[in-house]
Amino acid sequence: MRLNNIISEARKISLIMLVIIMLSFILSTHRIEVNAIPQGATITYNYTEDATIRSPASHTAAGGSFTTLTLNVSSQTSKWKAYVGNVTGKITLDNANNMTIYDWVLTTMQGEVYAARNTITFSSLTCANRTNITTEDAALNINSSSEDSINKTFTQQKHQSFVIGGAGTISNSTCYSVATYINDTQQTPAENATFQEMLLSDGASLVFVTLLNDNKAGFDLGTYDFQLILPDDPTDTSTAYYFYAELG
Repeated sequence: MRLNNIISEARKISLIMLVIIMLSFILSTHRIEVNAIPQGATITYNYTEDATIRSPASHTAAGGSFTTLTLNVSSQTSKWKAYVGNVTGKITLDNANNMTIYDWVLTTMQGEVYAARNTITFSSLTCANRTNITTEDAALNINSSSEDSINKTFTQQKHQSFVIGGAGTISNSTCYSVATYINDTQQTPAENATFQEMLLSDGASLVFVTLLNDNKAGFDLGTYDFQLILPDDPTDTSTAYYFYAELG
């Protein structure tokens, strides 16, 4: 009788262990994945300026003479606007109500800044193709054959790889890109260039993304974390953009 009780107890223990193992397997293969995605950025400071009108040169010629002139003019584009600046923030561990249980203050800024005319579906982001680009030109009343169109501006594919939370890795030199100027001088397109800017698409919107460069000398030798050029409708007063940032 005692032997039967021992066998019965052993079977119960074995059954309990089997159930525990099965539950552990189910939980391990069906765990919920939570991917951090870029967050909407709050603008805390802004200063907007326009180019200074250049003074005209003069020339005096005697009456009855014939003069051939070569005029050099830098004309301000109405199809683009620029944003430069710095990023502040922290990495947090939040719940669905954005209540923080812990956070980490960043001493060095790494990540990306994103901008688009519409809200972005980050899980759908991939490199933009030529159709995405010419469609955006048309939406902004820009002739794609113009030298300062999006189509003619983003012609290179030279950039470093980067990771988008919720979308994965964008491989190096796969998206159309530019590198904005340093010290009023054009950069040579390269994967190690500073202030790289790439074109992405979520299937509905063209998305402009620039990689953060912590306190680097920018277009005027001021120190910035990012530089970004965005297209604008030349037939309208202004075009609004939504800004996001991913840190870490």
